[in-house]
Amino acid sequence: MKKLFRIAVIVLAAILYNSRDKEPVPFRVLYWNILHGMWDGQGDNYDRFVAFVRSKDPDVCVWCEAQSYWKTNTNDSLEPEDRYLVEHWGDLAARYGHKYWAIGGYHDNWPQVITSRYPITVIDQIVGEEPDKVIKHGALWASVEINGKTVNFVALHLAPKGGQEYRTMEVQYICDHTLGTSSNAEDQNWIMLGDFNSKSRLDNDYYGLDENSNAFMPHDYILSNTPYIDAVKDRHPDEFRPGYWRRNTRIDFVYCTKPLIDRLEYADFVWDSYTTPLRDWNTQYGVRPSDHLPIFVEFDMR
Repeated sequence: MKKLFRIAVIVLAAILYNSRDKEPVPFRVLYWNILHGMWDGQGDNYDRFVAFVRSKDPDVCVWCEAQSYWKTNTNDSLEPEDRYLVEHWGDLAARYGHKYWAIGGYHDNWPQVITSRYPITVIDQIVGEEPDKVIKHGALWASVEINGKTVNFVALHLAPKGGQEYRTMEVQYICDHTLGTSSNAEDQNWIMLGDFNSKSRLDNDYYGLDENSNAFMPHDYILSNTPYIDAVKDRHPDEFRPGYWRRNTRIDFVYCTKPLIDRLEYADFVWDSYTTPLRDWNTQYGVRPSDHLPIFVEFDMR
């Protein structure tokens, strides 16, 4: 009996020692609505954009509005054959160290793109259903493997027009056709991220809107009907973190299921000398480089 006890103690000590000494495995994700295919980068061959991405050293990037659309510094749209993106995302991503890329389904000029240093498995390119469940900017469900763990990504951009009821329909459809297809999604690694074009009730201490306002509808659906947790709010529960050029709004979000929240090390918007939106009336949109701020998140995937 004493011998068995000693063996058990030795085995337990070895397990604790190995667990303690495991090196962190950082997993970094960079998300950004880059405004018409990072059109601000067309004038310098995307050099500042590439330098910024490289400085964050992301493993996966998710880009909203990932297609070129306007001629540089004009109000004239590009012909489809003259658009550098989406066709050349592979070339652009290679400049910041990503070998793989995938595009979501879409109906118009504003698709989502994922790039990665790891192979990407595309599971679904979501476009919705006619006549009343069209996902206007589409969505993408893809996965990557990191340190033996599967991470599911859902990239979306809810319709800027159509109202909160329409956006709620879109997000419900996207959730139903992604993590809703799994019987144990709450125990899996899921990230849903993008431009939601709507505010969250979790920020209403700042907004001060009527609690019955429909402004919160898309996020109310997510918070009440899915296992998703707001990553930025989880890291900054007592603060309002703006992510839009007017500095008084948050409409871009990264949602994670609890297994990833438990591994979350960092989540916040990036306000720096490059990303901070600046007014420039000589540009097509009147602000550069984008009207949105990037979100950077990091997990420990040991």
